[in-house]
Amino acid sequence: MPEPQQFSPDAHGRLAAELEDLTTRGRIDIARKIETARELGDLSENGDYHAAKEEQGKMEGRILHLEALLLDAVIVEGPTGDGETVTTGVVVTVLYAGDDEPERLLLGSIEEHRDDLLVVSPGSPLGEALLGGAPGDEVSFEAPGGTLKASIISIEV
Repeated sequence: MPEPQQFSPDAHGRLAAELEDLTTRGRIDIARKIETARELGDLSENGDYHAAKEEQGKMEGRILHLEALLLDAVIVEGPTGDGETVTTGVVVTVLYAGDDEPERLLLGSIEEHRDDLLVVSPGSPLGEALLGGAPGDEVSFEAPGGTLKASIISIEV
């Protein structure tokens, strides 16, 4: 059984609101689109009908995904660490070996995304390498192109 997802209060609220919107307004809107398309006639050659059904399938998939995420979700007030080591929920600045510009990464669920940060899952090779690290540490991890190295520059909580 997978570990429960950890979310900030903001992310949890945003996901719960999205789920509520999709299961109410979203389902009503898609039902109207399907009904309108049915009225156009022959369903076998009705592009509007097929597009609406495809949209319905994608929406229902997102609903199932959100329900699964929120079922056992744990709301955490902030990063779980002391700010001196990398833990879930922190922003880590890393410098990859051979690069000139550091990157800022949020270590957490993709659902925590912010426009200005890349999100790295704690379960990914990079995420696992970063967990427990401290500024000044060098980590290495396996990537599709081979082993990569990165230095932890700073941690923001």
